[in-house]
Amino acid sequence: MLIGKRVYLRALEPERDLEKCFYWINDREVTRNLLFYPPVSREAEMEWLSKMSRHGVDGTYSFGIVVKENDVYIGNCGLHSINELSRHAELGIMIGDRSYWDRGFGSDAVRILCSFAFRDLNLNRVYLNVYSNNPRAIKSYEKVGFRQEGLMRQHRFLEGVYVDQVVMGLLRDEFQE
Repeated sequence: MLIGKRVYLRALEPERDLEKCFYWINDREVTRNLLFYPPVSREAEMEWLSKMSRHGVDGTYSFGIVVKENDVYIGNCGLHSINELSRHAELGIMIGDRSYWDRGFGSDAVRILCSFAFRDLNLNRVYLNVYSNNPRAIKSYEKVGFRQEGLMRQHRFLEGVYVDQVVMGLLRDEFQE
């Protein structure tokens, strides 16, 4: 387990986590800002969970996010596309339980994940992509220390409009826990 102030990160457990993950990944409000389009079958979600539960497979480490106070599983996060030569990885996070949005749980999970990336995996840079119409996420990443590095204009067509994709990054020497 990786422990933060408000949440801890644990290994994904396919049998235990399937129902919540299946519900979240098919909730359009939850997936609106992900590079993902529902619907997803229960079988496909189980395959994904099984793959993500094996750390290090395909350059990925994925975790379940659990609130310390009440042991409620609220989402998933991970490091993907780990490049061992250049020492960088892409960060992804989803708080699936909407009752935990806007309460700082995501920022805590991102902070824990970055600590793991820099201390345990010896990475130098963690980056992510976020849509410009998601100011809640951008603010959360900035709280951890991420900076905007670039902008891909009109990169995604979402609900009838083109949306910019913001590239953000955090270097090891910029990270403060």
